[in-house]
Amino acid sequence: MPKEQINLWESEICEHGHVLIPQIEIDVAGQTRVFSLLSTMTKDESFSYLNGIQGQFIDRTEEWKLRRERQELMEQKVRDRELIEEKSEQLERLATRLARYLSPQIYQSIFADRQENQEATRRRNLTVFFSDIESFTDLSDTLEPERLTSIINSYLSEMSAIAIDCGGTIDKFIGDAIMVFFGDPETLGAEADALRAIEMAMRMGERVQELQHHWAKEGAAAGLHVRMGITTGYCTVGNFGSDQRLDYTALGSPVNLAARLQSIAPRDGVLVSEDTYMLIKDHVECEHFSEETPKGFVRPVQVYQVKDFKADYLRDESIPLVHRGDRVEVQVIDSSDIRLAIEELKRIQVEFENRFEQANGGNPASANGDRSEDSDTADTPEN
Repeated sequence: MPKEQINLWESEICEHGHVLIPQIEIDVAGQTRVFSLLSTMTKDESFSYLNGIQGQFIDRTEEWKLRRERQELMEQKVRDRELIEEKSEQLERLATRLARYLSPQIYQSIFADRQENQEATRRRNLTVFFSDIESFTDLSDTLEPERLTSIINSYLSEMSAIAIDCGGTIDKFIGDAIMVFFGDPETLGAEADALRAIEMAMRMGERVQELQHHWAKEGAAAGLHVRMGITTGYCTVGNFGSDQRLDYTALGSPVNLAARLQSIAPRDGVLVSEDTYMLIKDHVECEHFSEETPKGFVRPVQVYQVKDFKADYLRDESIPLVHRGDRVEVQVIDSSDIRLAIEELKRIQVEFENRFEQANGGNPASANGDRSEDSDTADTPEN
């Protein structure tokens, strides 16, 4: 019995006349067993033979073994729960990062396991969109890498937000070029898909114009000018690649044609093929641009330039994210952070109000141009 427990036993017996030590480890035949000890001091004249200190050892080895196992199980359960939470957080972070590399439709399709055969490809009638920044190579040669990165990232972020909002599947970024298609994995029908592609292209053009002033400040003195091409046709779409890496994309002559139309489009213009024009002509004003035989094509293609939606067609208008007042200019560079921009404007308002109040000797009325004394004098009737 350890010395500490012996001292405890002696002090408790002397002070209180009884003591309970719940756990005493004793070696018995080479094995450690656990006992509890209940001792008491008795003084009874009727039972003098019991006077003195009585004690009882109770073997509680199995009970303590079960307690220890239970405690270990509880501790293991806590560790398992912490491990599960840690792994869940890691998976959530991984999924969040992965979502930035995939179009939302593809991401949801993969994680919802809606595709019957992930390896399959299929034929779909798609409307394919290509865009490219005019003279981007010259811009990249004249700008510092940091400024170029800022400009291209803001441009791609804004264009991606519009593409997603219009329901497009972002296929890939090729430097400054963007490929988007409509019709897979979700479709509203050939005509509606084509109209959504036109709406996306026009909203992209409007947003590019809104951001010209910002990009000029970043170093693109001439601003950014984008060419766009759109066509409609049957493509093979699905997963292409190897066992190590797959790419969900579309292949076919419409993809090549959209890229060719983009390359010949006028500055800030949108060109469509005849197939797309036939789908949208009732709702979109277009004019004949030219007859082209693009590289790799045998037959000539009638090409049309998009002007605007007709008056009877209702489309979602983009939210104006640039405002120039008499004293303040507000530009929201990334529309995904619009709420953060509003909060920042509120903080700026409070900061300027506090500064103005301090500049006027702590008189908030002065900040509003209060003329209460003049008003009182003017409103007081003469005697």
